[in-house]
Amino acid sequence: MSYDAWIIITGSLVGITCAMIGCFLILRKMAMLADAISHTVLLGIVGGYFVSRSLDGPALLIGAVIVGLLTAFLVQLLSGKGVQSDAAIGVVFTSLFAIGVILLSLYGGNIHLDVDHALMGEITFIPWDTIEWNGMSLGPKAVWLLGFVFVINLLIIILCYKEFKISSFDPQMAVAIGIPVLFVHYLQMGMLSITTVASFDSVGAILVVAMLIVPASTAYLLTDKLLHMLFISAGIGVLSAISGYYIATWFNVSIAGAMATATGVIFFITFLLSPIHGLLAKKMAQRSISIREKVVE
Repeated sequence: MSYDAWIIITGSLVGITCAMIGCFLILRKMAMLADAISHTVLLGIVGGYFVSRSLDGPALLIGAVIVGLLTAFLVQLLSGKGVQSDAAIGVVFTSLFAIGVILLSLYGGNIHLDVDHALMGEITFIPWDTIEWNGMSLGPKAVWLLGFVFVINLLIIILCYKEFKISSFDPQMAVAIGIPVLFVHYLQMGMLSITTVASFDSVGAILVVAMLIVPASTAYLLTDKLLHMLFISAGIGVLSAISGYYIATWFNVSIAGAMATATGVIFFITFLLSPIHGLLAKKMAQRSISIREKVVE
């Protein structure tokens, strides 16, 4: 497979995997918590490396999940003690992320992991970091990792779809009918954590936020059904990856940055032209109401 194709596949997998969990974060009004966890998992990655002394294997994913759950727990703990939720997110986010940056700066200088790479990613090198088996290349490691995380997230969503749906739209009803809302919350935080760390090599900690939030937000403007929202957001993630890659090659700029920018452009167009929640549609509806009121008068 060509160099271009591997980059597009990697970006598309990031877009799909992030969009899937992003839909539930948007519905639960937890976008800023996604931003926090996408940064604080850096501490988990550093911790996983120090334990295993390797950038391969499950240690990094396990470390990311632990720190992601810790972030969600600390935010909920502070919120329950009277701290405003946005302030709680800010305190936990900056503290854990800063610790990760300090540890990485002090002890991670001699490995293929640094602050710039963790923040921005470098998708251009993905096609060269491959898995070899019997002298045969099986494709980039990032594609296999993202594919694994995608399958895990998809299976969890399929198995827990009803619970996720009710907990997102009506948490009180979910509690009343016996759904373990707290377990669902931490399960989604774990999904978010492994999705973030799997996306580090391609889009980094900062730009992964765009892939998590923007496609899901765009889909939210286009439909009122959760299942449709999941498919539309995944499609927008793929479209952003493909268009972003060709924009980057055309202007010779950052590929990951162009992909994230493409999500913003698609959102802005949707915000203006969406037939349901678009700005123009709302203005036309208001004008129609005004005309009807004048006719009645």
